[in-house]
Amino acid sequence: MTVKIAPSILSADFAKLGEEVRAIDAAGCDWVHVDVMDGHFVPNITIGPGVVKAIRPHTAKTFDVHLMIEPVDPYIPEFAAAGSDIITVHAEAGAHLHRSLQLIRSLGKKAGVSLNPSTPESVLEYVLDDLDLVLVMSVNPGFGGQAFIESQVEKIRRIKALIGTRPIELEVDGGVNPETAKRCIAAGATALVAGSAVFKGGPDAYAANIAALRG
Repeated sequence: MTVKIAPSILSADFAKLGEEVRAIDAAGCDWVHVDVMDGHFVPNITIGPGVVKAIRPHTAKTFDVHLMIEPVDPYIPEFAAAGSDIITVHAEAGAHLHRSLQLIRSLGKKAGVSLNPSTPESVLEYVLDDLDLVLVMSVNPGFGGQAFIESQVEKIRRIKALIGTRPIELEVDGGVNPETAKRCIAAGATALVAGSAVFKGGPDAYAANIAALRG
């Protein structure tokens, strides 16, 4: 199985996002990872559904939209309408995770749940059959360019065992580079989010950067 690479547009040039999305598509990415931050759940503010809608025409690739916002439920329909394919919410962002996942799926989208570094995988136990994706944060969410937290490799391994034969993607986000990617894949990751590791060196380097992550 080939691991999916989802470049995070958080590391793209925001002045030319459409162009950047076309460039990573041409460079062979599988998904486009969109980091949505509210300055409340995480200490940073990024983009909203309007930007997702604006870049949607620039690629047919899967939009992997990671909502780091609280409350999250009121905004799910807007992100679905803007063209998201996968919508991931944080287990820590609300009291009713099952309800949030049901809402995402009722809108015809794939549902994901993200776990912060200190969040145990046990929160997944009773929602596994409502999931299409689990996103393991291997840094504390909020900023790009942080160092990979090693303890998350064992968490990836444990989540892989929990998933078993279910058709659930296991994605890792944070500090992913060609070196840490190998350990994540060996532990069971099926998709990798990478920001600076993909976007460094400019558009001419994107294809080689993506290939390096695949190993």
